[in-house]
Amino acid sequence: MLPPWLSSIVNSCLKPFKSQDNVNDDDDEPSTSPLLWRRDIQMHACGEFSFAACQANREMEDYSQVEIGSKALFVGVYDGHGGNDCSRFIKTRLFNNLVEAVRNQGSINEDALREAFATTENDFMLVVERGYELQKKLATAGSCCLVGVIWGGVLYIANLGDSRAIVGTLGRCRKITTEQLTTEHNCIREEIREELKALHPNDPDIVEVRRGAWRVKGIIQVSRTIGDAYLKIPRHLQPPLTVPVLSAEPTLNTRILTSDDKFLIFASDGLWEHLTNQQAAEIVHSNPRRGIARRLIKAAVQSAANRARMEYTALRNLPRESRRIYHDDITVVVVFLDGPSRSDVEQLSLRAFEEEAGPSNFQSLNDLM
Repeated sequence: MLPPWLSSIVNSCLKPFKSQDNVNDDDDEPSTSPLLWRRDIQMHACGEFSFAACQANREMEDYSQVEIGSKALFVGVYDGHGGNDCSRFIKTRLFNNLVEAVRNQGSINEDALREAFATTENDFMLVVERGYELQKKLATAGSCCLVGVIWGGVLYIANLGDSRAIVGTLGRCRKITTEQLTTEHNCIREEIREELKALHPNDPDIVEVRRGAWRVKGIIQVSRTIGDAYLKIPRHLQPPLTVPVLSAEPTLNTRILTSDDKFLIFASDGLWEHLTNQQAAEIVHSNPRRGIARRLIKAAVQSAANRARMEYTALRNLPRESRRIYHDDITVVVVFLDGPSRSDVEQLSLRAFEEEAGPSNFQSLNDLM
């Protein structure tokens, strides 16, 4: 018989973890709501994923997609600002640019991701230049951009801005632990402010506090984006810039996935403003997989309601734009990693707020997989 002190430790390790998510299914955003899109569960080549998005702005500025290949998976989260022109453009171009880069290089790697981001940035800047006289607002349209690709048991991540990806890993006593896989290019972080000062030593105003937050030139909080031509092309800002103050160079990360890595969460900052990495991971770990992305959105909206001292249902029932006072657009993709590898999975392209799934351009790379 085990001594009492050892028995207590063993029992605590074996005891199931209880969810901290106190949002009941009955309080869910109505499935017919025009502000919610969801794909509760879907197969990919080595597991399942759950995908959901919730609108808060007058127009949805988050665009997102999941591309299912026979042996690969692509996740893209594009959090727009200054309207949705840039994030919508990225949705139509970035994945195809990546496919072309992979085809040119013969495999997926960090260089292919870097090339895809650069091509997408250049393509959008060309659109801005050609259409500027008719649509000057294009110059102020930009987007954060988070991409993850799983290919051959390896995860490749590229990120601009402050969306975030984390991995949930099963540790000792079956406790879930997290690791953040992305660098957030946001001026609220001191290291980002120091990076900007080092890059612009002759500009004492490169970061300023405006409207209660640190911002690049007192204008924008994120330091790396696609778009935002007015902060990259001299003639679009008065007084004119002498050098670009924002960058489109992504931070890259490559990780060999192990059997202890159980799931990934990709989300726009609308989620992370209300949930910590650990809170999000524990919700995923302790709840059914079906609808788990939607459950994370519910938890974030519940947190926003708590902060505002209002009922969850009252916030949930607010119309678009009014909700933006309390929370941002939210996009979440949860990717489970523990399924058996399968080559018969249907190769599809899924995009939030588009009900019809079409074939994925991954099909053109089947000979490389």
